[in-house]
Amino acid sequence: MSNEQKAKDHSVLYVSAGIALIFVAFSIILPSQMSKASNGVLSFLTTNFGWLYLLSVFVFTIFIFVIALSRYGKIKLGKDDEKPEFTTFQWFTMLFGGGMGIGMVFWSIAEPMMHYMSPPVGRPGSEQAMHDALRIVFNDFGIHVWIIYAVCGLALGYFQYRKGLPCLISSAFYPILGDRIHGPIGKAIDILAVFATMFGVATSLGLGAGQIATGIQYIWGIKATPGMTAIIIAIMTAIFTLATVSGLHKAMQAVADVKVWLSIGFMVFIFLFGGMVFILNNFTHTLGDYIQNFIGQSLWMGNIEWTKAWPVFYRAWYIAWAAFVGQFIARVSRGRTIREFILATVFLPSGFCIVWIAIYGGAAFNLDALSHGAIQAAVKADISTALFATLQNLPFYVITAPLALILIIASFAGAATSATYVLSMLTSGGDLNPSKKLSGFWGVAQGAVTIMIILVGGTAAVKTLQTASIAAAFPFMLIMLVMCYSIYKALQEEKV
Repeated sequence: MSNEQKAKDHSVLYVSAGIALIFVAFSIILPSQMSKASNGVLSFLTTNFGWLYLLSVFVFTIFIFVIALSRYGKIKLGKDDEKPEFTTFQWFTMLFGGGMGIGMVFWSIAEPMMHYMSPPVGRPGSEQAMHDALRIVFNDFGIHVWIIYAVCGLALGYFQYRKGLPCLISSAFYPILGDRIHGPIGKAIDILAVFATMFGVATSLGLGAGQIATGIQYIWGIKATPGMTAIIIAIMTAIFTLATVSGLHKAMQAVADVKVWLSIGFMVFIFLFGGMVFILNNFTHTLGDYIQNFIGQSLWMGNIEWTKAWPVFYRAWYIAWAAFVGQFIARVSRGRTIREFILATVFLPSGFCIVWIAIYGGAAFNLDALSHGAIQAAVKADISTALFATLQNLPFYVITAPLALILIIASFAGAATSATYVLSMLTSGGDLNPSKKLSGFWGVAQGAVTIMIILVGGTAAVKTLQTASIAAAFPFMLIMLVMCYSIYKALQEEKV
């Protein structure tokens, strides 16, 4: 089957949309049953295969660095004489913007505080618990995240731009399946990727809108109702859909730039006023712990229930996002060498995330001590208010609080534009420039699904979507393990 014929095959689009509609319909009609079923599946997977999630990501880690440092690192994601499409700075902003969105803003203060108050080992509220809390969050948002994305991105970029295969997840399995990637097996892989991506983004849209609604209530006292959350979702959907339709080089780049510059501005502000020396002391100590214990904490299962709830959950969540983030970072990395791609996508965004967490988390601990537990109290009351409670203990709150809302919107929009673009590619036979009509459909569909779920079932229904997306990560994890073998098999044929 030719690429042109493949592009006319809309089966992935129709089947994916059909499955999504059926799932949403059941979530609305039978919300409690769907929630129970999704939670049961997730509990079964994390209880019986939590070890496999951790071990698989460790295998990805070994694989990706062996490839980067081998002779294959010189191979380009494209033809030998191809030049990068984007400047280095544009490339970095889009790498960060595509993979790390609302989660960083939502959890960078709340999660360290939660581990501080309830650590997996040791005494709550101690200095050791504080250092351990930051190290745990480094582990959750650091190198492992980007290794998962890099595996998918490497496979997709290599087979698409060097081998000329369609821009589809299934293309990564050509060395194993051959032309069967165009058949039922290949379509099943692409449909799974669409399912995980769509519901992953819908979940983030619901959680992000909830944080904005809670922030508005915290700042101005306007009650955070499901109706308000739905209006916020509609506005956010309009923003990221218009950004996607306008094209990769225009609004998508603008959204990424706004997000990165605003993120940097907040980091500098919080660093300057949140206790520079305290932050630097904690960052230095925790970074040393993180590097020294990298292998141990990658595979640590000393507290099974805690491991299921945090490290395993995060690994599954990132694997669920790997299809769209991998596709997106591959798209913006055309013309880069494999070594350049791996080292940049693993270390630049993860380094940014670690510094972010060190500043936000460190300042929160410092301000919590100075305010006699105000940040802890806010997290206990509602984790969505952690960021605003921290900013309230810093100067210029009347300015920074509204800017924080803009940061949340920009953070989500950056990831959502990437996901909508990739959904359009996956359901158009791998078209690098999918139609505006299709991009608009996926943008509106994600927003509409989230609004319906919020209005009918509230935030609990959004959790059902999140659970379903993470459950879909289990088969995709197995697919990624096979993907590593497929990459190696193809690279062996290169003359380098």
